[in-house]
Amino acid sequence: MIYPLKFSPQLKYRLWGGTRLRDGFAKVYPAGIDKCGESWELSGVEGNLSVVANGFLAGNTIQDLVEVYMGDLVGEKNYQQFGVEFPLLIKLIDTTDFLSIQVHPDDEMAKRLHHAFGKTEMWYIIDSEEDSKIITGFNPKISREQFENLVKEGGFEEHFNYEQVKPDDYFYIPARSMHSLGKGITLLEIQQTSDVTYRVYDWGRVEPDGKPRELHTEWAKEAIDFDADPIPREHSPLGLNQPQELKSTPYFSVNRLAIDKEMERDFFELDTFRIYFCVDGHANVCTADNDDVVIKAGELVLIPASIQSAVLKPQRNSKLLEVYIK
Repeated sequence: MIYPLKFSPQLKYRLWGGTRLRDGFAKVYPAGIDKCGESWELSGVEGNLSVVANGFLAGNTIQDLVEVYMGDLVGEKNYQQFGVEFPLLIKLIDTTDFLSIQVHPDDEMAKRLHHAFGKTEMWYIIDSEEDSKIITGFNPKISREQFENLVKEGGFEEHFNYEQVKPDDYFYIPARSMHSLGKGITLLEIQQTSDVTYRVYDWGRVEPDGKPRELHTEWAKEAIDFDADPIPREHSPLGLNQPQELKSTPYFSVNRLAIDKEMERDFFELDTFRIYFCVDGHANVCTADNDDVVIKAGELVLIPASIQSAVLKPQRNSKLLEVYIK
């Protein structure tokens, strides 16, 4: 019988990464690596498949499980739509510098050019410094022709829209939206299963080998929605012991659960998996006929679609994000 699943995180070196994933969340960095920008907590991306860390299925990949359990794991509708590819990628991210300015293709463009899904994502800010900012589009808007001139002549920085961020802010980043994370931010990224990114601008940086990272100007020019408004910062006051819907989209839905006492979650009406990520605190996730699963800050558990309810028991005041596909 399938049961609540934990996975081994995959730590990724990034030029702009830091030490907070290790120092704040006890992630184990690869040997010889002293700064990591991303911890892939749950991934169905080919070549980066998450591996089960608990129970008798330990050592199997998420794709192995979907192949065997199909709709019992992900839900019948999700299985029919995505097959054996798990449809979400969940990352914990730490930044010490701006990322490249980038854009992701939508499903149509990604399928046409890369035989992949597009990449719509959401950022939930866990921690930030006082001056931390992100970039969410152009302000004022620019035309395709202006973009081409900036590629040739430079001066991108003065056209970006900068947004100050603080903990518990969140941003929904549709595909085709130009964006970047700034320094001093720890966040959870929830996204479609895709690793297709087009770099627009990279601040003149070089990798340790002295070479600049590749830019993808022509693809980016096709992908960017030049009519899009800058992406707004969203922030909802914490509601204690009641589910708060932060975002509901065709790609994923996200609720926030701030709890200091037991909360039961009933999944009977939705034939889909649920992911619980612990933003802060420490909680037991309890389901019928299964051992409790403990998640601490920076950890997640996947509840299979065949399990219709769970009880969340915080060990102290805890904050969880609940992620699923309707």
